[in-house]
Amino acid sequence: MIQTGLIPNAHHDLVTDASYDFYGHRLATCSLDQRVKVWQLDESNGSWACEHEWKAHDAAISKISWAHPEFGTILATASFDRTVKIWEQVPALDGDGGGMQLNGASGVGASGASRWVERAMLVDAKGTVRSVEFAPQHFGLKLATISSDNCLRIYECLEQPSLATWQLLEEVDVLTLPATSPAGRSVSQTLTMATPTQPSAPLDGNSVSLVAHALQQQATQNQLPGRPGLGTREADGGWCISWCKDRYWGEIIAAGCGIDGIVKIIQIPPSRRPSTLLSLNPVPSSDPSRPSASSASGPSGSAPTPSTNGDSGDGAKTYAVTSVAWAPSCGRSYHLVATGGRDGHVRIWRVKPPAPSEEADGFGEDGLGAQEGEAGRWSASIVGDFDDHKSAVGRVEWNITGTILSSAGNDGRVRLWKMTAGNVWRPAGHISVEQADEQQADVDMGEMAVED
Repeated sequence: MIQTGLIPNAHHDLVTDASYDFYGHRLATCSLDQRVKVWQLDESNGSWACEHEWKAHDAAISKISWAHPEFGTILATASFDRTVKIWEQVPALDGDGGGMQLNGASGVGASGASRWVERAMLVDAKGTVRSVEFAPQHFGLKLATISSDNCLRIYECLEQPSLATWQLLEEVDVLTLPATSPAGRSVSQTLTMATPTQPSAPLDGNSVSLVAHALQQQATQNQLPGRPGLGTREADGGWCISWCKDRYWGEIIAAGCGIDGIVKIIQIPPSRRPSTLLSLNPVPSSDPSRPSASSASGPSGSAPTPSTNGDSGDGAKTYAVTSVAWAPSCGRSYHLVATGGRDGHVRIWRVKPPAPSEEADGFGEDGLGAQEGEAGRWSASIVGDFDDHKSAVGRVEWNITGTILSSAGNDGRVRLWKMTAGNVWRPAGHISVEQADEQQADVDMGEMAVED
């Protein structure tokens, strides 16, 4: 049975993100009210108490992420003020009561035994920073961000004791990153173009020509009036990232941006430019080499229904992907990647890396594909497609073993999905704020339900 608890009046405005620490005993939340709160679980009664809160940014905070505890107690926050900030919890100085400011910010807790200190601020983004996530600990203290300028940025901490110096290792325009790897055939052959949210996005030499780019921009401008719900506003797009938890294949990250509804699986080798291993595109296509919703059966055995908003390159409709989550591998021979979009669909992708024999023939030390054809190539198929939310999906997340998926939508519910016999994914229940407190008929915007 699902057990839930309620945190009343968690923030003074909409809660934009919530993230558990490594042990699941602490919860960090952020909000449109520009504040961060850290909650501590009381295991004796299952209640949550706010131990620290502080004003972290000068604009709404979009995402929050915990670093692995081997690096310390560290948080990263992303904001609409175009910055990412690194925070560390440190012991309170004698006599300051947890309230003394250092580097312009501190967290005030009930006990006063510790405080949160701003260690660094990353200001490279040219747009609002929409997602942030620390890399798995075996890659070191690294951080990935993606912003509305469509750029994926990878940072590494050069001074771990102080956390003051962060180096920008990679800056990749996800939309202009070729969908085909340097030596392999990509699953998705969609044409890369600037989105309405970034009309002047630069193209590199591997993308379409300048003439084709101009024609695409003109066609896009002509199509916008007839595309309901799409325009130049950032609210129409989605920007999300998730690291691959398996260290065997090197640094791999799933990234989605803009309104095309495509998630790119990007490899970040140490000595080469990042490349696309795979593109996850749910829209049916006449090209058999592209994975689509029509290439795999849904949980009921029928092909999942494609989304029905903006036009894709082959005349189908697309919605922005708002969230992506890479499941822990836990010994599986394949990976599971979940996506949630503005079409209300939660999709589960089965991502298959090359077999060991194929890797030996077609992959080098950096893990990049080295031959054409099926051998040495990543592949993907949809194994679950659900539209139970009937509204935009804001977040998808896996449990620690990658066996249960949770999703949160604008319908005010958190829904759970689990694989049953025959590798069929089915609904496993749902929770909501109303269920957590039956006596409360109306729920304030700033309240939040949490699962125990």
